Amino acid sequence: MAKAYVPSTLAALCLCPAGRVSRVTSELRNWAGTYTYTAGRLVVAGTVDDVLRAVLGGGRVRAVGTRHSFNDLADTTGTLISVSGIDPDPVLDPGARTVTIGAGATYGALAGWLEAQGWALANLPSLPHVTIGGAIATGTHGSGVGNQVLSAAVVGLQYVDAAGVIREARRGDPDFAGMPVGLGAFGIVTRVTLGIEPSYLIRQDVYAGLTWGRVLGELDDIMAAAYSVSLFTSWLGDSVQHVAVKRRLAGPDDLVPAEFFGARLATGLVRLADAPADNLTPVGVAGPWSQRLPSFRADAVPGNGNEIQTEFFVPLSQGPAALEAVRGLRKRLARVLLVSEIRAIAADDLWLSGASGRPTLALQFTWRHNARKVVGLLPELQEALAPFSVRPHWGKVWRRFSLDPAYPKLAHARDLFERLDPDGAFSNDHLQRLGIRAAREP
Repeated sequence: MAKAYVPSTLAALCLCPAGRVSRVTSELRNWAGTYTYTAGRLVVAGTVDDVLRAVLGGGRVRAVGTRHSFNDLADTTGTLISVSGIDPDPVLDPGARTVTIGAGATYGALAGWLEAQGWALANLPSLPHVTIGGAIATGTHGSGVGNQVLSAAVVGLQYVDAAGVIREARRGDPDFAGMPVGLGAFGIVTRVTLGIEPSYLIRQDVYAGLTWGRVLGELDDIMAAAYSVSLFTSWLGDSVQHVAVKRRLAGPDDLVPAEFFGARLATGLVRLADAPADNLTPVGVAGPWSQRLPSFRADAVPGNGNEIQTEFFVPLSQGPAALEAVRGLRKRLARVLLVSEIRAIAADDLWLSGASGRPTLALQFTWRHNARKVVGLLPELQEALAPFSVRPHWGKVWRRFSLDPAYPKLAHARDLFERLDPDGAFSNDHLQRLGIRAAREP
């Protein structure tokens, strides 16, 4: 299998320069500036050997990516390790339809590189700026009833275990289904192998005026009407604000309908909350999947930050009732909400995926940076969604509740992580509070 060439653009889109850097992280914050890390040290690894040394240095260690989590999931009392400074070194295997790449590379970098080779991923996150390792570890997803979470594309992982040994896990191995959405709980993932397919064209169109009556009465048909459908709403009024519809095309001149379930093609610039319109991916013209599936351009700042995010997953079959329950809180939501995005996700078999075992409706909430109001609102929101076997997004803000009923394989995941990391080197307070790692002293 020949090693693929790495263009300079790929290296430029990785997050950190090569080389090992350590520093105190007293002011290290998440991307939005709403969470401050408490770890005493950050190691930016330039090689896998740097990762080995950091792990063997003693104390607890956690992997950190682009810091897009809004809680303390990636934090630790010990050392944070970033693998973004390691050469991504992508290796294409056309026969197996896979690409293997460093976990610290961003999805935007990989997408651009794959497109240049004539290949593609099945889906991408809204923000292509996130690292592959961080996105898969937290169950990050795109949109589309036929599209699974990004972690479901993983066919292999390379990671450093607590003994400083480089391990590999492959799809088909016993318990592999517990590892792609692994929450950093078993090791430091250094390389990832993903399934790929030939490149394809996507056209994104935005429609306005989709009524809540149509949404609630025809939800399944609406979400299945294109490769990817996202509803953007404030929950107020008789209609959602915008519908982003992304269609796979046979050719760039394929026609698209001017109407979508009674909604009409939007005219003029379309903005998502307070994000500049120029930072969004193009609308109304076909282009490569790499430049249309995300919501934001890989070469632009995704937004202004200074926000808090929450996301919950419910069965798609119960979607209309769950949406009605949330709409009952719309006046309360409006006081602190910037925008919500509603998406569909295909079922998978990953133990800790938000879509594990069921087609899923994802309800995402982008809040203003007002922690007091957000925390005050969450109990009502979670109570409204409780009848629908609700699951939280691991990297977002939510009030703790019993996860065992929502995740039938959670105990299996805990047993797997304890077996792979018996001394808890990769555990932290967050995982212990949730019962994903066994309780132990810091």
